[in-house]
Amino acid sequence: PSRFTTLIPSLFVLRPSLAMSSATGTVTIHQPLNYRAGARVHPADGGQAEEVYEPATGRVICKVLCSGEKEVDLAVQSAKAAFKIWSQMSGMERNRVLLEAARIIREQKEEIATMETINNGKSIFEARVDIDISWQCLEYYAGLAGSLAGEHIQLPGGSFGYTRREPLGVCVGIGAWNYPFQIACWKSAPALACGNAMVFKPSPFTPVSVVKLAEIFTEAGVPKGLFNVVQGGAATGQFLCHHPDVAKISFTGSVPTGIKIMEMAAKGIKPVTLELGGKSPLIIFSDCALENAVNGALMANFLTQGEVCCNGTRVFVERKILNVFTKEVVKRTQKIKIGDPLLEDMRMGALINRPHLDRVQGFIKQAKEQGAEVLCGGDLYVPDDPKLKNGYYMRPCVLGNCTDDMTCVKEEIFGPVMSILPFDTEEEVVERANATKFGLAGGVFTRDIQKAHRVVAALKAGMCFINNYNISPVELPFGGYKASGFGRENGRAAIEYYSQLKTVCVEMGDVESVF
Repeated sequence: PSRFTTLIPSLFVLRPSLAMSSATGTVTIHQPLNYRAGARVHPADGGQAEEVYEPATGRVICKVLCSGEKEVDLAVQSAKAAFKIWSQMSGMERNRVLLEAARIIREQKEEIATMETINNGKSIFEARVDIDISWQCLEYYAGLAGSLAGEHIQLPGGSFGYTRREPLGVCVGIGAWNYPFQIACWKSAPALACGNAMVFKPSPFTPVSVVKLAEIFTEAGVPKGLFNVVQGGAATGQFLCHHPDVAKISFTGSVPTGIKIMEMAAKGIKPVTLELGGKSPLIIFSDCALENAVNGALMANFLTQGEVCCNGTRVFVERKILNVFTKEVVKRTQKIKIGDPLLEDMRMGALINRPHLDRVQGFIKQAKEQGAEVLCGGDLYVPDDPKLKNGYYMRPCVLGNCTDDMTCVKEEIFGPVMSILPFDTEEEVVERANATKFGLAGGVFTRDIQKAHRVVAALKAGMCFINNYNISPVELPFGGYKASGFGRENGRAAIEYYSQLKTVCVEMGDVESVF
């Protein structure tokens, strides 16, 4: 977290809010969580109820009704109608609406961050950063909306051609539970800037905050129905992917689900963006600034309770500094304050749910059986506050004595578990870093700038960091190689994935026939 304060110092001034006295354990949600044609609605069909938990306490905060095929169709038709209006507006008109949405998010940041923390379990400290990145994303794409253009090409004899960058139509966004609001903004901002409509399905574990985004878009002035929300699990997702009026699907989540979505999209020849899992390498050379590298390793493993797809969970440390680095990482990890995520001084909250906590614990147990050494943490944590006793907490874990063939080093754990691996040479560590089916991210800590650029050039990963980690400016594209997916979120690159190019050829003379 110390790296955050360097980058964005203004975010961490204490503010009077719900979080100051902690609303943990007090919130229950009664409003409908579907959003269609500019209003919260109950789904027209489906109706199977899923319990939604507050990770900090284990309480049920609401029940979400899953959307059936009819509700999905109503949401898509509503978006299709709004698309006809929105796609005809100029880029500057769309710019003004997106800027207004960004302003409202900024204004309501504390309320949104608090709800994100209650439904997701991450610290309020982090949730505020997520919401700031969200409005920045909308501002960035608002700026691009007015500049979207094709090009003019001169042809012989006074003839010419030109290209038009056109929207796709109704896009589907399917979000993950680790960054519910932020992922919805990462997908909707470029989609809307390009003139598309969107139907968004959040994770059934975190259905709450995305509906707030839908209300904000409506308040900002988008045509009613331009951004709709349907709730549900795999069945709802299938209805969306198979719908004939859906033009594109953008998914963030696991590799197995990504494969299924790609298969479904293939039947309708729909383009997809897939942002999937990772098992990313973080390489610490002996010539690094040690404190900076330790900060980087903590940032690469313990944000959002370790539930981050691009985390650098394979920490390769040059053997000469293995002991001193490991000792410092363990000391710092043991100081991470765990507990009520709405309290200002907490830096780690609760994992998303009991089954996921059990799964992470299973990885640690297996790691010990395979010969890894638990250097700190890894056990369940019960805060002193009695209302938190059923929450999904664990102490962040550092594993030593790891080898490349261990399950904890090969598979994505998606929890606060760092594996430390020694290495001797640059050539060796690059080969080992790339020996994975994943390719989402990678990081290097060294004072040798030539070596840093040489190593990141050799890493087979889509998002690389030099002397920092897990920084995601909205101006830069984000996405993976190999099994970590394809397509890009953020940056100018995302425009390519939410628009299509039309070529127009204009003849200024007589048509010469060959017949």
